Amino acid sequence: MQYNQRHGDNSRMKTSPRISRHLSSPLLLVLALLFILAPASKLRAQDWVRTGTNLGVQRIRLAVAGFKPGTNDSQTFVLKSIFDQVLYSDLENAGIFDMVSKSMAPPAMPGSPKELVLSQWSQPPSNAQMVAFGTLGVSGGQLTVQGYLYDTKNADTPQVLGKQYSAQANESDARDIAHRFADEIILRLGGIPGIAQTKIYYVVGRGMHKEIWVMDYDGANKQQVTHLGSDSMAPAVSPDNSKLAFETFGKYGMQIRIYSLLLHRYLHFVSPGGTTISPSWSPDGIHLAYSSSGAGNPDIYVSDANGMNRHRITAFRGPNAQPVWNPKTGAQIAWESGMTSLPQIYTMDADGSNVSRLTDGGYAVSPSWSPNGQFLAFAWDRHYGPGAPGGEDIYIMDITTHRWVQLTHGQGVNDFPSWAPDGRHIVFQRTEGGRTDIWSMLANGQQQEQLTHNGSSTMPDWSWK
Repeated sequence: MQYNQRHGDNSRMKTSPRISRHLSSPLLLVLALLFILAPASKLRAQDWVRTGTNLGVQRIRLAVAGFKPGTNDSQTFVLKSIFDQVLYSDLENAGIFDMVSKSMAPPAMPGSPKELVLSQWSQPPSNAQMVAFGTLGVSGGQLTVQGYLYDTKNADTPQVLGKQYSAQANESDARDIAHRFADEIILRLGGIPGIAQTKIYYVVGRGMHKEIWVMDYDGANKQQVTHLGSDSMAPAVSPDNSKLAFETFGKYGMQIRIYSLLLHRYLHFVSPGGTTISPSWSPDGIHLAYSSSGAGNPDIYVSDANGMNRHRITAFRGPNAQPVWNPKTGAQIAWESGMTSLPQIYTMDADGSNVSRLTDGGYAVSPSWSPNGQFLAFAWDRHYGPGAPGGEDIYIMDITTHRWVQLTHGQGVNDFPSWAPDGRHIVFQRTEGGRTDIWSMLANGQQQEQLTHNGSSTMPDWSWK
């Protein structure tokens, strides 16, 4: 088996002669029958997955009123339009609300609680349980937003939330305030942190090189991070959002580099030599796990964040890559290994003990651990093993029971899933018609949305917060 770094080009570790020999085994023919029967029971786990990701709870019916202009400044109306659009989109993307469409909302724009008529929002056609409203104005180059959230069914104590924000009067800050207010609403009504202020790091290929970029969770505000003029890939942002680890091709081959997002400069990292790729941060931000062929075979190593105190934790034949820590405990690492021909997903303790194989056929790659430590998301092409035929899709699996659910279904080639910090969303790459872009979806496969449109965006990594 050859070592393949899978730099977003969907190439894989494959040994087709071995596959043909394995499929001729009578024992594996029996296993194939068992494997074909397994999906029916596993797919019935969909409701369980929704519960585990908090996707099965009753949705609150929420209305968002257009914010009332607070001043006559010309920027007020421009920024109000941006703010209204972003706030509604953030709340809709959260996946926990039954949003009242704008066509069914009353035309009123209450700017303050005394202007709000609860019955207008609680009765048909809106039938809203909650309504968000407020004012937005620009004066002297300063943007001020006053936002409220009211319970339309509780006339005695209707106010749920009241917030005031102030920032520079520009599009970026108007978007930021909308994100902040949306996250406040999501936290108050859903009991989970919102993701509207999170970032997604990813790879953009242009010409002969690849660089790391960053964008808002909804695909807006795209900015280039690295400018090395080389192939920089596999971004991994630290838990405190202060550093970015990634792999890049330099004069010593493929190595890991660390970039300070606060100081805007590169930090020292001691490389083990050989081909060193796929960095992953421990949840405390103190350690890195990565794959290195410095000792010959590509194996998983753990070191301090600067590369010191390095030790190898796997010693299996075949390539071992894509390690990812359990973010809940920091006590386990999942990774992909070709120790049994085609790559499969495994877990082990952080010291390399207690190895357990999770996937049971085809080839499975790119594991990503959910924030609560319960699920692994990964890319799985079950067509290459004794199972139902199909393309490469995103699955999630419970690490205890090994029950899995398929999230994408034949829409291109899907890879590199990464969990959002709310445990309810997943970002991934999809290749269709020779074009690869970044998509996001809820953790049950619903609300799939394309975030990039340049045809050369790969390997997304969702920030921890």
